[in-house]
Amino acid sequence: MRRAVILAACLCTPLHAAVAQGWIEIEGRQIRRTDGPVSRVDSRVTIAVDDRMARVQVEERFRNDGGTLAEGSYLYPLAGEASFTDFSLWLNDQELRGETMDADKAREIYESIVRRQKDPALLALAGHGLVRAQVFPIQPGETRKVALRYTQLLVRQGDAVRLRYALGVRGSDRGTELRIEVARADQYGTPYSPTHTIDSRTTGGRLEITVAPGAAGDVELFLPLRRPVAGATLLTHASGTEDGYFMLLLAPAPAGRAQSVPRDLTLVVDISGSMSGTKLEQAKAALQQALGTLSPSDRFRIIAFSSAVRSFREQPVPATTANLTDAREFVDGLGAEGGTNLAGAIEAALRGNDDAERLAQIVLISDGVPSVGEQAPDRIAGDAAARMGRARIFPFGVGHDVNTYLLDRLASEGRGAVEYVAPGTSVESAVGTLMSKLRHPALVDLRIAESPVELLSLQPGRIPDLFYGEELVVVGRYRQRGSGRVVVTGGRHGTRERVETQATFGQSESGNGFIPRLWASRRIGELTRTMRVEGPSDVLIQEIRDLGLRFGILTEYTSYLVQEPEQLALSPRVFPAAEDARRQTGERMVARAEQSAKLSEVKTLDRANAMALRSVVEQSQAAGADGVKSVGGRAFVLRDSVWTDIGHADRIPVTVVAAYSRAYFDLVRLLPELAPYLSAGENFVVAGRRGSIRIARAGIESWGSGELAALVRQFRGT
Repeated sequence: MRRAVILAACLCTPLHAAVAQGWIEIEGRQIRRTDGPVSRVDSRVTIAVDDRMARVQVEERFRNDGGTLAEGSYLYPLAGEASFTDFSLWLNDQELRGETMDADKAREIYESIVRRQKDPALLALAGHGLVRAQVFPIQPGETRKVALRYTQLLVRQGDAVRLRYALGVRGSDRGTELRIEVARADQYGTPYSPTHTIDSRTTGGRLEITVAPGAAGDVELFLPLRRPVAGATLLTHASGTEDGYFMLLLAPAPAGRAQSVPRDLTLVVDISGSMSGTKLEQAKAALQQALGTLSPSDRFRIIAFSSAVRSFREQPVPATTANLTDAREFVDGLGAEGGTNLAGAIEAALRGNDDAERLAQIVLISDGVPSVGEQAPDRIAGDAAARMGRARIFPFGVGHDVNTYLLDRLASEGRGAVEYVAPGTSVESAVGTLMSKLRHPALVDLRIAESPVELLSLQPGRIPDLFYGEELVVVGRYRQRGSGRVVVTGGRHGTRERVETQATFGQSESGNGFIPRLWASRRIGELTRTMRVEGPSDVLIQEIRDLGLRFGILTEYTSYLVQEPEQLALSPRVFPAAEDARRQTGERMVARAEQSAKLSEVKTLDRANAMALRSVVEQSQAAGADGVKSVGGRAFVLRDSVWTDIGHADRIPVTVVAAYSRAYFDLVRLLPELAPYLSAGENFVVAGRRGSIRIARAGIESWGSGELAALVRQFRGT
């Protein structure tokens, strides 16, 4: 066996370390990622966090599927921000050590491999350092394992500890696992990832976090430090040419350490004839479950409605054992009959919610449209808005026969959230999930009371209540520059609590690139809901279209697959006028309302990307596109054998660059935001603000004086 040499980056900055999955480069022959003689079988990454120290172990297994002996180099990218205190690479029982390499030298190696293997995914790792070791010979059919171990120091970000692990585009390989184990779980609140779906649980005093299988890209994770009431963390992103973006994370203290805000819970259930059978049985089970979430300091009511309105008690009653027993008997006795007097039920639910020291929560379950009493959805919603007071309303629309205009507007006016339960889906499960959240309100009537800069376009527009056990995420824009305190205030037991964090709002901040797309997804969800409730306007249409073009997010109002953007505004088929309030029912309207609701409160980037891609697939099929895929958070459709960014319009000039040429690498070096899209293939178009770029087999191979700088300005719109 040859002497093994490891090359590791050791650059220190105050940020966290980020790494990516390794691979094998076979010496003396050209290989491809998926069908080369040596392929990766699986990768298992375990990160053990103790206080601010993280111990990382990466285990990777490789198999030789070729017919001859294979020997090469094991390559493992390391972020330029890495600061290592201990590092080793193990091959069986042999520990391999070596010298260091800086990011510039590593980049030369990346580019040489990209040219030879035509694997642009590697350039997404540009700016990283590199671990490189001579690889042991692997016999045909043999599987060998490499284990990489090192430690890193995590950083504080506001009232949270921040960890980042960069899987790269190779993270989607089969068998990739990422698990984080955190010691002393009682020091932390609920973990949050703005980029990926995670699952967490506490076992034996440890917090165990897993990332959903198939993850790719940079995994961002925040571990909120426990505070008496709540902690705050604020991140920013800015290009330097427009208003910046920010994300505010509020994490409450653990439930039980601080007293919850007392509640007045009103449960409103539809028992009209259409609810008979399974739906009513599930709704009754949901009510029983909701009653079980009440604490001794809470009060409650139950209102059942069909043609008439029935109440368990006329006024809220304390959640005593005797009252709860009587209430359960009342629920058991409910049966379905008659029409739907929704107006009467809402009027009864809003009566008497005026106690300033209690939080009024209304949960409404209905499967139909008003058929008794006032039946005009706009008038019902208007009357409710006038009497809403401090109440929060959380409507559940069961099935496709509900009026989405009415439920959306009730949730908006009542500072709650609407959920649509599809036919065949469990009502009990949907309501139970919400009740688990609503049972412990920590702070209510939240607002940002102080900031060193002007904050704009907050999503959500009105900050919802903060509940124990669930983080609250607010995203928005900021104007100007400055540093100082950001203060959030909220009510608890008749007093105003303050939650503070220090923040710097810079003119240029290249990190935290997930924030703009997260903000855009929420903003589009809010705008499309506004379109349905208030009707379309040129201003709303223009903003939806601009956001969709820039961030690759499609809705029913942003279909670019057939027409030019200028034509879309003139097409009633693409931009439908707001439906008459009475007609906003049926499967199509429920689907549109559900899409808006989910987008407006999305918390992770992978969820936003999945929703956008689903919409792209549906619309591309309708438009007859040859194919569709998501790359780097943008959607690409296949047109005439070219993968085309949906944000590109034919009127925008296109510069064609030869793949893997000197011009190609110079372009990526000066325009690093292109790197995530390079895996779209060797023939694709990525949209810019004032000019798009096409990568093809033939094109520009070298740049003349000033040409590249001009293209960068055109692409960025500066």
